[in-house]
Amino acid sequence: MEDRATIVAHLREIAALLELHGSNKFKTRAFARGASALEATRRPVGELIAENALIELSGIGVALATQIEELFRTGKSGLLESLRGGLPSGVLELSQVAGIGLHALKTLHEELGIATIDELRKAAEEGRLREAKGFGEKKEKKVLEAIKKYETRGPTIMLADGLRLAEEIESELAAMEETASVHLAGSLRRSVELSSDIDFVVEAKAPAEAIARIATMPRVASVETRSDTECRLRLADGTRVDVLACTSEELPAALAHGFSAPAHLDRLVALAGEHGMRFTAQGLFHGEKAHEKRVALRDEAQLYAKLGLAWVPPEMREDIGEIELATKLAAQGDAFDLVVQEDVRGFVHCHSTWSDGRHSIEQMALAAQKRGAAFITITDHSAAAHYAGGLDVERLKRQWDEIDEVQEKVKIKILRGTEADILADGAIDWPDAILERLDVVIASIHARFRQDEAKMTERVLRAMRHPVFKIWGHPMGRLVSSRPPIPLRIEEVLDALAESRGAIEISGDPHRLDMEPKLARLAKERGIPFVLSVDAHAMRELDNVRYAIGLARRAGVQRQEVLNARSAAAFARAVKPTAGKRAA
Repeated sequence: MEDRATIVAHLREIAALLELHGSNKFKTRAFARGASALEATRRPVGELIAENALIELSGIGVALATQIEELFRTGKSGLLESLRGGLPSGVLELSQVAGIGLHALKTLHEELGIATIDELRKAAEEGRLREAKGFGEKKEKKVLEAIKKYETRGPTIMLADGLRLAEEIESELAAMEETASVHLAGSLRRSVELSSDIDFVVEAKAPAEAIARIATMPRVASVETRSDTECRLRLADGTRVDVLACTSEELPAALAHGFSAPAHLDRLVALAGEHGMRFTAQGLFHGEKAHEKRVALRDEAQLYAKLGLAWVPPEMREDIGEIELATKLAAQGDAFDLVVQEDVRGFVHCHSTWSDGRHSIEQMALAAQKRGAAFITITDHSAAAHYAGGLDVERLKRQWDEIDEVQEKVKIKILRGTEADILADGAIDWPDAILERLDVVIASIHARFRQDEAKMTERVLRAMRHPVFKIWGHPMGRLVSSRPPIPLRIEEVLDALAESRGAIEISGDPHRLDMEPKLARLAKERGIPFVLSVDAHAMRELDNVRYAIGLARRAGVQRQEVLNARSAAAFARAVKPTAGKRAA
């Protein structure tokens, strides 16, 4: 009988192979959804099958349930075997190399026995690739270039995608008998926007046995490196996964090592030396190297204390001043006190079907209420965003009527607002008479991104100096990996906002993640408050708040600096467009 993790991995392999074969996209998605549904349920697979309850899970129909039962009982799937038929074992990884399609992969496998990227590279370097049908010297060179590009590509894993995949892998690792605990590490743990791989620290009684078991996970396409305590794996889609295994006594040091950026780690190593100790991923040691002894550690916090530091939250471990602050806090007997998700009491920056949202005001409000929020802001687009169904004055007033109707049906407080465009000349896209009647005003740039630095700065300065209290929405206008930040004299704009009335949005939209921590720290220095927003266009996107929290913690933001960590009434007073002085 196959375990849940293996069945889930096989279902995902079927989905990937179906896509590679060019099958119907709905069929492909059905297997992917089924894998997620099976992974999410807590009920044992055998119990679900015995009670004929698989089809009760969302996304699993009769045909998919039959596949799952076959995998559970026999460990095999006729569909999977047929999809694999005639293909090299490493087909999914090979398919990631640009320019090589399914037909070509079959040819290379049949004629040259190529099954992995390493074999493909070797054949190309030795000039054997041109011997296969359809391949010549030029194609051989292109393949080598594609392999090099594939293997040397920079960070490409977006935070949200990486965390979703990491959670899947984590559940598989945690289900293994060889592991005692599993901890996400690396840049994903620090909420960095883009990562090059996924890192884990695994606690185990026998690290070598854990590594051996992990290397055989069904989703692993190849093992790049492996020792008794570490391995680097490559998944079928090309994602690299690094695992460090350690014993319980090594865990505090392994976590400190795995949770830290290299620059922060270098500081810890140097501090250990200053204290007459040696710090490695295996532990903290004192005494002469030939006779050194391990320093007993309960947890990470005690390790930091041994180095004269307050425990530093992983999100801040970038060597950006956190070591100096941790030294000061330790001397004072204090600790870091960063905002956490439980602090956030309201969902800010939410769209509905009145503009480009996918759910109604009532649906969004109920979804926010279900998540325990005290309030939600409905901030649909203004008229300038015509491509997003922006509202004119007449539609806005009709929306207010609907908000009043929905408010009578729900317990959560609904605040009526807008995401108003900052126009090319810096004006905010509503008459002042309308802005003053709103509860919340988010001012954002959605067009004319190509203005030069001087024009863009004057544009944003005018908007920030507007007397209405405004939340500066996704301030730098960047899209992760696809659009750079707007050209702006940022410190000049922040100075103007600090003197005016407003706050800055830290956007949890996984494609924006704006503003980035180094700029948020500049705003923090000026006492400008923050709003941790979701920029939600659907109910499930309310969960974007987790990404906003990560960015805020990287910038060292505390609860008292976050306006939507206040009660509904206190938040409404703080952001009221016609309020007096800017909220402290």
